[in-house]
Amino acid sequence: MRRLLHLVPPGTLAVGGGLALLGLASYVHLAVAGHALDLADYSSLSVLWSIVFTLGIGVFIPVEQEVARVVAARRSQGLPPGPVLARGAAVATVVLALLVLATLAGRRALTDRLFAGDDTMVVVLIGALLAMAVAYTTRGVLSGLQLFPWYGTQLGVDGGLRIALVAGLGVGGVTDPVWYGAVLVVAPLLSVLVTLPPVLRAVGGGVPVAWGTLLRGLGLLTVSSLLSQVVVNVGVINARLIDPADVATAGALLSALVLVRIPLFVFGSMQASLLPGLATTATTGDVAGFHGLLRRALGVVTALGVAGALGAVALGPWLVRRLFDAPGVLGHGDFAWLAVGTLAYLWAMVLGQALLALDRHRAQAVSWTIGVAALLAVTVVPAPVALRVELAYAAGSVVVAATMAVLLLRRGTRPATPTPIRPLDDVVAPGVSGGIR
Repeated sequence: MRRLLHLVPPGTLAVGGGLALLGLASYVHLAVAGHALDLADYSSLSVLWSIVFTLGIGVFIPVEQEVARVVAARRSQGLPPGPVLARGAAVATVVLALLVLATLAGRRALTDRLFAGDDTMVVVLIGALLAMAVAYTTRGVLSGLQLFPWYGTQLGVDGGLRIALVAGLGVGGVTDPVWYGAVLVVAPLLSVLVTLPPVLRAVGGGVPVAWGTLLRGLGLLTVSSLLSQVVVNVGVINARLIDPADVATAGALLSALVLVRIPLFVFGSMQASLLPGLATTATTGDVAGFHGLLRRALGVVTALGVAGALGAVALGPWLVRRLFDAPGVLGHGDFAWLAVGTLAYLWAMVLGQALLALDRHRAQAVSWTIGVAALLAVTVVPAPVALRVELAYAAGSVVVAATMAVLLLRRGTRPATPTPIRPLDDVVAPGVSGGIR
């Protein structure tokens, strides 16, 4: 057992425990809300959930990753992370301000089209984005300093508080979706407060960080991150936009997606070690090693995706009714299309890691852009609402994976520019919380 533990990267177990609790919290959160809220209110909560995680993960995970990268580099030189935190907080604040301004500008449309006239949900949306900005910025410092137990603690506290808060709402008979949405504000902010002491202790003066150091790869990372979240989350939003009166489909789709995306949670633990492994073989010219690792990773996610698909197609319609009290509007065929989309999305995640290992951030961003274009094209095809968003999710994911595969085959496995390899324990944690809903 000890030999096995030595094989996993440092911090994997601490972060993995937090991820597991945070993942469980998502299921508990939606299950309690599904039983407590009526169809219209659960539909509004589903749309809020999708917007929060599409925008929040899409724009703030890159901030976490870049803060962690620069903090880790300064740590290796004996420099304090204070200037990095200051710059990272400034970047997160600017991004948050832009999101808030856009949300306020579209407040009336959001309220009428997505939240059934309840403008309080827009306030909750802004609060949840604020919470994610604060959480991901501080996680970047914790991971860059290799404070993995604290990183895992923040994830675990966030998940534990979500479970406790929604359980309290359920027991108390609360039937207002605003309170279930507010959990996405309160839990992450309190988890940051609990884990703030090590961040504050580590902060100090030192040589200022050049803006270019932090912003160099942030733009392309943000594009790829945001578009990847659009592919996986926008279906629920589109269902509500296509037919605002159909309050059953949006909620049922979110419940179904939570089930079929279970393989993505498993992939999160593998993703942390995949990128440095691919980067090492690429920069050392080990073409056979690169291809071998890539094939093994694709084999693993294919097995995960197929196993998840079989379970989802067979049991999905029954499970969403029992676990989330979702309306019976989705059948086995609906789960099959969602499972196809998830399998292709897993392929895209692995191939995207290969592109990053080759320092081809632009190719990854182009792939996600083409995939989103395919998703939108399918979405506007006349068909029943659920089928349109399911086919769009599948088509978008397949197009992304296919585009990445073509770009990898055309350019081979040589990095576009020399890529310095960071120690594995410097990159274990950044971004691993990104797939958690």
